[in-house]
Amino acid sequence: MLSGFSSHWHYLWLVAASLIAGVMNAMAGGGSFLSFPAMLSMGILPVQANATNTVALWPGQLTSLAALKSDLRKDLLPVAALASILGGLTGAEVLLRTRQVTFLHLIPWLLLMGAVIFGISGPVSRWLRARSAEPHAKRTPRYFPLFCALFPICFYIGYFGAGGGFLIMTVLALFGVEEMHALNAMKIVTACLSNLVAIITFIVRGAVLWHYCLISMVFAAMGGYIGARYARRMNPDVLRRIVVLTGCVISAYFFWRQY
Repeated sequence: MLSGFSSHWHYLWLVAASLIAGVMNAMAGGGSFLSFPAMLSMGILPVQANATNTVALWPGQLTSLAALKSDLRKDLLPVAALASILGGLTGAEVLLRTRQVTFLHLIPWLLLMGAVIFGISGPVSRWLRARSAEPHAKRTPRYFPLFCALFPICFYIGYFGAGGGFLIMTVLALFGVEEMHALNAMKIVTACLSNLVAIITFIVRGAVLWHYCLISMVFAAMGGYIGARYARRMNPDVLRRIVVLTGCVISAYFFWRQY
Protein backbone atom coordinates (compact mmCIF):
# COMPACT_ATOMS: atom_id res chain seq x y z
CA MET A 1 0.00 0.00 0.00
CA LEU A 2 2.85 2.38 0.91
CA SER A 3 4.58 1.46 -2.36
CA GLY A 4 1.45 2.39 -4.34
CA PHE A 5 1.13 5.71 -2.50
CA SER A 6 4.79 6.51 -3.20
CA SER A 7 4.30 5.74 -6.90
CA HIS A 8 1.28 8.07 -7.10
CA TRP A 9 3.20 10.80 -5.26
CA HIS A 10 6.04 10.60 -7.80
CA TYR A 11 3.56 10.89 -10.68
CA LEU A 12 1.94 13.92 -9.04
CA TRP A 13 5.38 15.49 -8.60
CA LEU A 14 6.21 14.86 -12.27
CA VAL A 15 2.95 16.50 -13.36
CA ALA A 16 3.38 19.50 -11.03
CA ALA A 17 7.07 19.96 -11.89
CA SER A 18 6.36 19.78 -15.64
CA LEU A 19 3.54 22.31 -15.34
CA ILE A 20 5.68 24.74 -13.33
CA ALA A 21 8.64 24.15 -15.68
CA GLY A 22 6.46 25.17 -18.63
CA VAL A 23 5.45 28.36 -16.80
CA MET A 24 9.09 29.12 -15.91
CA ASN A 25 10.34 28.57 -19.46
CA ALA A 26 7.66 30.87 -20.87
CA MET A 27 8.44 33.63 -18.37
CA ALA A 28 12.18 33.46 -17.73
CA GLY A 29 13.67 30.03 -18.47
CA GLY A 30 15.19 27.45 -16.13
CA GLY A 31 12.33 24.94 -16.18
CA SER A 32 14.81 22.05 -16.28
CA PHE A 33 15.75 22.83 -12.67
CA LEU A 34 12.41 21.25 -11.71
CA SER A 35 11.47 18.88 -14.53
CA PHE A 36 14.81 17.04 -14.63
CA PRO A 37 14.86 16.14 -10.90
CA ALA A 38 11.22 15.09 -11.26
CA MET A 39 12.27 12.65 -14.00
CA LEU A 40 14.95 11.26 -11.69
CA SER A 41 12.37 10.80 -8.93
CA MET A 42 10.52 8.35 -11.20
CA GLY A 43 13.48 5.99 -10.89
CA ILE A 44 14.82 6.72 -14.38
CA LEU A 45 18.57 6.40 -14.87
CA PRO A 46 20.28 9.83 -14.95
CA VAL A 47 21.32 9.82 -18.64
CA GLN A 48 17.89 8.63 -19.81
CA ALA A 49 16.18 11.13 -17.48
CA ASN A 50 18.12 13.98 -19.08
CA ALA A 51 17.35 12.72 -22.60
CA THR A 52 13.64 12.28 -21.81
CA ASN A 53 13.44 15.72 -20.20
CA THR A 54 15.07 17.35 -23.24
CA VAL A 55 12.47 15.82 -25.56
CA ALA A 56 9.58 16.76 -23.25
CA LEU A 57 10.48 20.47 -23.08
CA TRP A 58 11.49 20.98 -26.72
CA PRO A 59 8.03 21.80 -28.23
CA GLY A 60 7.89 24.97 -26.12
CA GLN A 61 11.04 26.21 -27.86
CA LEU A 62 9.48 25.55 -31.25
CA THR A 63 6.44 27.73 -30.54
CA SER A 64 8.72 30.55 -29.36
CA LEU A 65 10.68 30.32 -32.61
CA ALA A 66 7.54 30.66 -34.72
CA ALA A 67 6.75 33.95 -32.98
CA LEU A 68 10.22 35.42 -33.58
CA LYS A 69 11.11 34.23 -37.08
CA SER A 70 10.86 37.75 -38.56
CA ASP A 71 13.73 38.92 -36.29
CA LEU A 72 16.24 36.28 -37.41
CA ARG A 73 19.58 37.43 -38.81
CA LYS A 74 19.61 35.47 -42.08
CA ASP A 75 23.30 36.25 -42.65
CA LEU A 76 24.14 34.39 -39.42
CA LEU A 77 21.86 31.39 -39.96
CA PRO A 78 24.41 29.21 -41.84
CA VAL A 79 27.11 29.41 -39.16
CA ALA A 80 24.57 29.15 -36.32
CA ALA A 81 22.98 26.09 -37.96
CA LEU A 82 26.35 24.38 -38.52
CA ALA A 83 27.46 24.99 -34.92
CA SER A 84 24.05 23.81 -33.65
CA ILE A 85 24.05 20.59 -35.66
CA LEU A 86 27.63 19.59 -34.92
CA GLY A 87 27.62 20.81 -31.32
CA GLY A 88 24.23 19.34 -30.44
CA LEU A 89 25.08 16.00 -32.05
CA THR A 90 28.45 15.77 -30.30
CA GLY A 91 26.98 16.75 -26.94
CA ALA A 92 24.21 14.15 -27.24
CA GLU A 93 26.65 11.41 -28.23
CA VAL A 94 28.97 12.24 -25.34
CA LEU A 95 26.00 12.19 -22.94
CA LEU A 96 24.92 8.75 -24.13
CA ARG A 97 28.48 7.47 -23.72
CA THR A 98 28.80 8.92 -20.21
CA ARG A 99 28.59 6.33 -17.42
CA GLN A 100 25.46 6.67 -15.30
CA VAL A 101 27.43 7.10 -12.07
CA THR A 102 29.66 9.74 -13.69
CA PHE A 103 26.66 11.76 -14.90
CA LEU A 104 25.03 11.40 -11.49
CA HIS A 105 28.09 13.03 -9.91
CA LEU A 106 28.01 15.79 -12.54
CA ILE A 107 24.34 16.66 -11.92
CA PRO A 108 24.79 19.03 -8.93
CA TRP A 109 27.64 20.84 -10.70
CA LEU A 110 25.64 21.19 -13.92
CA LEU A 111 22.62 22.52 -12.00
CA LEU A 112 24.80 24.93 -10.04
CA MET A 113 26.46 26.16 -13.23
CA GLY A 114 23.04 26.73 -14.78
CA ALA A 115 21.94 28.69 -11.70
CA VAL A 116 25.08 30.84 -11.82
CA ILE A 117 24.52 31.55 -15.52
CA PHE A 118 20.97 32.69 -14.76
CA GLY A 119 22.26 34.74 -11.84
CA ILE A 120 24.58 36.82 -14.01
CA SER A 121 22.07 37.06 -16.84
CA GLY A 122 20.33 40.06 -15.21
CA PRO A 123 23.15 42.62 -15.40
CA VAL A 124 24.39 41.27 -18.72
CA SER A 125 20.87 41.48 -20.17
CA ARG A 126 20.71 45.12 -19.12
CA TRP A 127 24.05 45.69 -20.84
CA LEU A 128 22.70 44.01 -23.98
CA ARG A 129 19.57 46.18 -23.94
CA ALA A 130 21.69 49.32 -23.47
CA ARG A 131 23.80 48.39 -26.49
CA SER A 132 20.67 47.60 -28.49
CA ALA A 133 19.23 51.06 -27.76
CA GLU A 134 22.23 52.81 -29.29
CA PRO A 135 22.43 53.20 -33.08
CA HIS A 136 25.04 50.86 -34.58
CA ALA A 137 25.90 49.92 -38.12
CA LYS A 138 24.80 46.37 -38.87
CA ARG A 139 27.78 44.17 -39.65
CA THR A 140 28.34 40.47 -40.20
CA PRO A 141 30.97 38.90 -37.93
CA ARG A 142 33.61 36.58 -39.31
CA TYR A 143 32.14 33.10 -39.58
CA PHE A 144 34.99 30.86 -38.40
CA PRO A 145 35.66 32.63 -35.07
CA LEU A 146 31.90 32.81 -34.46
CA PHE A 147 31.56 29.08 -35.15
CA CYS A 148 34.42 28.32 -32.73
CA ALA A 149 32.67 30.37 -30.02
CA LEU A 150 29.20 28.87 -30.60
CA PHE A 151 30.26 25.22 -30.94
CA PRO A 152 31.10 24.56 -27.23
CA ILE A 153 27.84 26.23 -26.16
CA CYS A 154 25.84 24.05 -28.58
CA PHE A 155 27.78 21.03 -27.27
CA TYR A 156 26.71 21.98 -23.74
CA ILE A 157 23.08 22.36 -24.88
CA GLY A 158 23.16 18.89 -26.44
CA TYR A 159 24.72 17.47 -23.26
CA PHE A 160 22.65 19.24 -20.58
CA GLY A 161 21.66 22.76 -21.59
CA ALA A 162 20.44 24.83 -18.60
CA GLY A 163 21.39 28.45 -19.30
CA GLY A 164 22.80 27.72 -22.75
CA GLY A 165 20.51 30.19 -24.50
CA PHE A 166 21.82 33.08 -22.43
CA LEU A 167 25.41 32.12 -23.35
CA ILE A 168 24.46 32.24 -27.04
CA MET A 169 23.12 35.79 -26.68
CA THR A 170 26.27 36.89 -24.88
CA VAL A 171 28.58 35.46 -27.54
CA LEU A 172 26.58 36.99 -30.39
CA ALA A 173 26.65 40.38 -28.65
CA LEU A 174 30.42 40.15 -28.26
CA PHE A 175 30.66 39.45 -32.00
CA GLY A 176 28.77 42.64 -32.80
CA VAL A 177 25.10 41.62 -32.98
CA GLU A 178 23.47 44.63 -31.33
CA GLU A 179 19.69 44.46 -31.79
CA MET A 180 17.91 42.81 -28.84
CA HIS A 181 15.13 41.16 -30.86
CA ALA A 182 17.70 39.68 -33.24
CA LEU A 183 19.73 38.37 -30.29
CA ASN A 184 16.67 36.71 -28.78
CA ALA A 185 15.58 35.18 -32.11
CA MET A 186 19.06 33.84 -32.86
CA LYS A 187 19.29 32.45 -29.32
CA ILE A 188 16.05 30.52 -29.78
CA VAL A 189 16.85 29.15 -33.24
CA THR A 190 20.34 28.03 -32.18
CA ALA A 191 19.16 26.38 -28.95
CA CYS A 192 16.13 24.87 -30.72
CA LEU A 193 18.25 23.34 -33.48
CA SER A 194 20.90 22.07 -31.03
CA ASN A 195 18.20 20.37 -28.98
CA LEU A 196 16.49 18.99 -32.11
CA VAL A 197 19.69 17.25 -33.22
CA ALA A 198 20.18 15.94 -29.68
CA ILE A 199 16.55 14.74 -29.55
CA ILE A 200 16.88 12.84 -32.85
CA THR A 201 20.03 11.20 -31.47
CA PHE A 202 18.28 10.24 -28.22
CA ILE A 203 15.29 8.79 -30.08
CA VAL A 204 17.40 6.80 -32.54
CA ARG A 205 19.52 5.43 -29.70
CA GLY A 206 16.42 4.47 -27.68
CA ALA A 207 17.25 6.73 -24.73
CA VAL A 208 13.75 8.30 -24.39
CA LEU A 209 11.18 6.81 -22.01
CA TRP A 210 8.05 7.84 -23.86
CA HIS A 211 5.54 7.13 -21.09
CA TYR A 212 7.11 9.76 -18.81
CA CYS A 213 8.05 12.00 -21.72
CA LEU A 214 4.48 12.39 -22.98
CA ILE A 215 3.14 13.14 -19.48
CA SER A 216 5.77 15.83 -18.99
CA MET A 217 5.32 17.21 -22.51
CA VAL A 218 1.54 17.70 -22.13
CA PHE A 219 1.76 19.49 -18.78
CA ALA A 220 4.82 21.54 -19.78
CA ALA A 221 2.86 22.74 -22.81
CA MET A 222 -0.05 23.70 -20.53
CA GLY A 223 2.34 25.55 -18.26
CA GLY A 224 3.89 27.31 -21.24
CA TYR A 225 0.47 28.58 -22.32
CA ILE A 226 -0.28 29.86 -18.81
CA GLY A 227 3.16 31.44 -18.49
CA ALA A 228 2.91 33.18 -21.85
CA ARG A 229 -0.40 34.78 -20.85
CA TYR A 230 0.92 36.19 -17.57
CA ALA A 231 4.58 36.81 -18.43
CA ARG A 232 4.12 40.55 -19.04
CA ARG A 233 2.55 41.04 -15.63
CA MET A 234 5.56 39.67 -13.75
CA ASN A 235 8.74 41.52 -12.80
CA PRO A 236 11.56 39.83 -14.78
CA ASP A 237 14.12 40.47 -12.02
CA VAL A 238 11.88 38.72 -9.47
CA LEU A 239 11.40 35.79 -11.86
CA ARG A 240 15.15 35.53 -12.40
CA ARG A 241 15.77 35.44 -8.65
CA ILE A 242 13.19 32.67 -8.27
CA VAL A 243 14.88 30.64 -11.02
CA VAL A 244 18.33 31.13 -9.48
CA LEU A 245 17.08 30.23 -6.00
CA THR A 246 15.36 27.11 -7.35
CA GLY A 247 18.53 26.02 -9.17
CA CYS A 248 20.68 26.59 -6.08
CA VAL A 249 18.29 24.68 -3.79
CA ILE A 250 18.03 21.72 -6.19
CA SER A 251 21.81 21.60 -6.73
CA ALA A 252 22.37 21.80 -2.94
CA TYR A 253 20.00 18.86 -2.51
CA PHE A 254 21.99 16.74 -4.97
CA PHE A 255 25.28 17.77 -3.32
CA TRP A 256 23.80 16.72 0.03
CA ARG A 257 22.70 13.36 -1.38
CA GLN A 258 26.12 12.60 -2.81
CA TYR A 259 28.47 14.02 -0.21
